[in-house]
Amino acid sequence: MYQFVIKGGVLMYPILLCSVLSVAIFLERLWGLRRGQVIPNAFIIEISDLIRLRKLDEARTLCKLNDSPIARILMAGLKNYGQKWEAVKESIEEVGRLEAASLERFLTTLGTIAGIAPLLGLLGTVTGMIKAFTVISHAGIGNPQMLAGGISEALITTAAGLTVAIPSFVFYKYLRSRADKMILRMEAICIDILDIIREQED
Repeated sequence: MYQFVIKGGVLMYPILLCSVLSVAIFLERLWGLRRGQVIPNAFIIEISDLIRLRKLDEARTLCKLNDSPIARILMAGLKNYGQKWEAVKESIEEVGRLEAASLERFLTTLGTIAGIAPLLGLLGTVTGMIKAFTVISHAGIGNPQMLAGGISEALITTAAGLTVAIPSFVFYKYLRSRADKMILRMEAICIDILDIIREQED
């Protein structure tokens, strides 16, 4: 492995950095986007029942004790319970946008890695071919060993860039889909809770 890095030239280092970042982001977001952590079912059932029964103090306490995005969103609505429905809705939407952004954190970076890794590999290809043609211009084609160094650098960086880019792109699409589904589910839950609050105000 180390020999490939050496043969690939200086551009192998940013490609390796991209690979480490890609795996780290994927694992962090995979852990952060667990459904049971973002939208715990037991919490949703209990908080809905408490709001229907107008046990607001217990509902607020339950939200404080539950460290999940949906709990923080609903807590914002419960803090404004008793005010106009529009104010409750606005507070939920405001916190909801912040929590949605939190679920999507680092995904832009992961998408960027998927985009720049093959470009770094392509740049390595160009620099490797330049070295190869420089050898030809100075020594001709009589020394294949010197010529092979530039060609191997070109091929190794291309392969390394694609090896990083392809999984990174798959990671990005998977996590993006997972985050979007979580956000849509939270929106649906908030709409249901808002309907309960609105019915109680009528």
